[in-house]
Amino acid sequence: METPNRTALVEDLMERFPHVPREAVIKEDLLRGGMAFDESALSGGDDGDVKPKSYFIFSFDHRTLPELGQAALNRPPEEIVLTGGPYELRRTVVSVRVNPDSPYRVKGGEDGSLGLYLDGKRISDVGLPPMPEYYRHKLSNGKSVMEVAPTIQWGYLIYLTVFRVCQYFGAKEECQYCDINHNWRQHKAAGRPYTGVKPSDEILEALEIIDKYDTAKASHAYTLTGGSITSKVGGKDEADFYGSYAKAIEETFPRRWIGKVVAQALPLDDVKRFHDYGIQIYHPNFEVWDKRLFELYCPGKERYVGRAEWHKRILDSTEVFGARNVIPNFVAGVEMAEPFGFQTVDEAIASTHEGLRFFMSNGVVPRFTTWCPEPTTPLGKANPQGAPLEYHIRLLETYRATLEEFGLSSPPGYGPAGPGRAVFSVSSFMDSIPEGAEAEAATEA
Repeated sequence: METPNRTALVEDLMERFPHVPREAVIKEDLLRGGMAFDESALSGGDDGDVKPKSYFIFSFDHRTLPELGQAALNRPPEEIVLTGGPYELRRTVVSVRVNPDSPYRVKGGEDGSLGLYLDGKRISDVGLPPMPEYYRHKLSNGKSVMEVAPTIQWGYLIYLTVFRVCQYFGAKEECQYCDINHNWRQHKAAGRPYTGVKPSDEILEALEIIDKYDTAKASHAYTLTGGSITSKVGGKDEADFYGSYAKAIEETFPRRWIGKVVAQALPLDDVKRFHDYGIQIYHPNFEVWDKRLFELYCPGKERYVGRAEWHKRILDSTEVFGARNVIPNFVAGVEMAEPFGFQTVDEAIASTHEGLRFFMSNGVVPRFTTWCPEPTTPLGKANPQGAPLEYHIRLLETYRATLEEFGLSSPPGYGPAGPGRAVFSVSSFMDSIPEGAEAEAATEA
């Protein structure tokens, strides 16, 4: 059970884990449990002055759209920035995950300035992302840049979900924590524009608008991603489908951005095609380390590829990209999901640590996303509170220690590291690494 006074829990963990930045303790709590918004703190929609949440691949909410009320009609911001307050927070970028029942609430104070309130007390000032100029321009067919090529991480990353559904479909194949297919359905049901397969020419037109109006060059990278492809889409297998977008982007905007792709762990010949198409960073996500949990939580990936082969392919791909440019993600927290997960934080951390050491001993630095227990997923339904906050704080400590053990820096393509500097918004791992420990931008292998 969660303690009824969240402030006491947060402050206890800050005291017990002084090497983890206090900013990361609050950020992880917001990511795992969500935040509520007063109506006055919502974005103002697509025509306002605040950059709205784009729902770029998953919902990352603790309620379905129909249950969010005003936050569904008048979108929340994409991210918020925390500063100041009694904990003297350094600038901290946090992805918005909406939960109307959260003890954290974003609202205006007596002077009208926005703050983050925990258990009714103001704990930080809140900054909202300004609407970027490129979001105010539409494609020739009337579509918005936000729909085709949204940016996250305070504008650092262009997120190109070019295939909005996943071919791992149904209870026997879908990953048990993932709501990509439901997110597609709920946006269509709400009448929102949510293109299933994004045409290459639309992507290029959106990028042209971003390139033209992003005069400060705040956007540094793009990620090509979407659902797994087990057969073909438009006559193309997974490597050619995602790779074709990279080829078009790199031919039109050579090396304007760091090119990244999130795809399955593919055979070496397919991985070489990604590289030939111009991709610089490859994310073959391993999702969860424990063998039993991988088989239970990722049944499609286990059936089509298998855990051992998945890991072998990750290491094989370093021959093509170089170890530092292979960055598999895992979903931090599902290790403790009932009814199958570990019963104690100690066991969960030990398992994940084993996985980190496996990859880092081979020069591969994983990264992670803090699990958001979305309500339409099996694990989200069974675990609405997510994993204990202590798990997430100890993971940050373990991650940093393992990096140091193997003499590695944070992965490239994630912007600056360190508290007060990091922009990666769906986990605090970049906030928890010392300033200056980040890798340079990706280079050719």
